[in-house]
Amino acid sequence: MPTEAPALVLLARQVGEHALAWFVCVFAVSVLGTGIVCRLLQRRRARASAESDEPDEPRVAGGLALGFVLILAAASLVAYIASKLGDGRLLGLADQALADAIGEHVPWAALVAFSWLTHLGDAELLAPVCVVLAVALWRKAHRGLALGWVMALGGIVLLNPALKRIFARARPLHDHGLALETSFSFPSGHSSGAIVSYGMLMYLALRLLPARWHVPAAMAAAAAIVTIACSRVFLQVHFASDVVAGLLTGLAWLLVCVSSLEYARHRKRRAAR
Repeated sequence: MPTEAPALVLLARQVGEHALAWFVCVFAVSVLGTGIVCRLLQRRRARASAESDEPDEPRVAGGLALGFVLILAAASLVAYIASKLGDGRLLGLADQALADAIGEHVPWAALVAFSWLTHLGDAELLAPVCVVLAVALWRKAHRGLALGWVMALGGIVLLNPALKRIFARARPLHDHGLALETSFSFPSGHSSGAIVSYGMLMYLALRLLPARWHVPAAMAAAAAIVTIACSRVFLQVHFASDVVAGLLTGLAWLLVCVSSLEYARHRKRRAAR
């Protein structure tokens, strides 16, 4: 509809004018929501453990099926986003309006802060963490987890550049000098890498750490993912749709990895009986 584009562009502009307030809201809801969900799952798992030490087959099968459905949903959303991009298209205009508003209204001090926080998603930081943690897991005889951890991070490193070359979208223009990127824009590599790496760290924490650390670990992972993803938009090195697509592709790969590890864990426990 002809009236849809101006309305969406106006909304994007308004969000950009109050971008910091929106970030605080999204950050708070994401972190607190993750903590609440993790706590509820803890209680449910405790009740299930009291009833039986062995997960039943339907529950495992249902989890794998749900993961498969979510993967398909994430892939469909990424494809839909890609179909709406381009010169004069609805989502492209909204992306540009949001980027322009952020450039005009976000204070310099906030941009500097985001320019530091965005490094939490840098490959130069995550690669050594990947190696050190893999070695530690292997030495502690958690070899399946070590392999899953390496495959999760290695897989997204291969997947994201391949998608960038397929869509070949140019990055938004910016002149603040706080961040410089030369690769294609869609989807965001920092966003996909953040949700995979910090999501896997949360999974490992839930598997290996005492129960009292589960909620703090989940909340810290959510905080890192949201901050890294939003920093890419604030620094104008990515459009908002790039970040959404990056989070979706990263989530899909994370689900593949976690589902595979959980299935292997279940099979091992069944074989040991």
